[in-house]
Amino acid sequence: MRIPMKLSSLLSLVLVLLLPALVASPSGGAAHPPLASAPPPTPVLVAVRAAHRDGVDRVVFEFRGGLPAQRQVDYVDRLFADGSGRRVRVAGQALLRVRFEPAQAHTDDGSPTAAPRRVAFRLPNVMTAVRAGDFEAVTTYGLGLAKRTRVRVTTLQAPPRVVVEVGARFPTVERKVWFFHRDRFVDNREPFFVPVRRLVRPGSPATGVMDRLFAGPLPGERARGLRLLRSGARGYDDLTVSGGVADLRLTGRCSSRGSTVTVAGEVLPTLKQFPTVDRVVLRDASGSTLDPDGPGDSTPGCLEP
Repeated sequence: MRIPMKLSSLLSLVLVLLLPALVASPSGGAAHPPLASAPPPTPVLVAVRAAHRDGVDRVVFEFRGGLPAQRQVDYVDRLFADGSGRRVRVAGQALLRVRFEPAQAHTDDGSPTAAPRRVAFRLPNVMTAVRAGDFEAVTTYGLGLAKRTRVRVTTLQAPPRVVVEVGARFPTVERKVWFFHRDRFVDNREPFFVPVRRLVRPGSPATGVMDRLFAGPLPGERARGLRLLRSGARGYDDLTVSGGVADLRLTGRCSSRGSTVTVAGEVLPTLKQFPTVDRVVLRDASGSTLDPDGPGDSTPGCLEP
């Protein structure tokens, strides 16, 4: 029987429209569009720790969810925060930038997974690790060193870890660094500033103790109430020791905030432990100080209560 031309065209159109739904999948059911594969999880930094062994300082970055695909470690002159672009101050005579991508140091709700942001170490070379960025799946740290030395990067599994090995095969001596004891101050129990011991290079001990001061107290020392009382200062510069006088300048802001205790209570005893230092001239960022030529120590007016 012959189908009229109009009816034949109509049937052809219906078959074209229904054909995709009639194509069977290999299992016999209707075909389904392929599912998009889920992106791999972003590795999460969960710990930063360090130790010394056989002339090498090892800083270990531990992750959950695998290792970051990109691991960049290099020496830089300055460190800038990811996202904001602000300069991040890191204590030390050399600066290593450690960059992981993709990686994050927070949970999905924004809680940090690798606190604190700054951590100090009692090692010959590596004195501090400072997080400079945790932004758009990039995590960046700055490692403050006593000396620029050879660096090697390795990885470990179970758990995933990136190990930054920094050469530390050079002599050191123990010296004291004074920190503010918050709990003593609150209880009005002097002394408010107490010493701890640090390793410094014997050739530049004054610089070494000042670097260790601005690296801050160790985690265990913080647990005992010790703090770095900055009084707004970010660090120091232009340190010289000559004729029995240690002369240096604070960098950043400077303010006592009306307190009788300031960063001077840490700097002065830390430098006057050396037999070559009879007095300390501490200046603000502009170089100003109250009595630079007097017989005793001099501090800037910004540290007056």
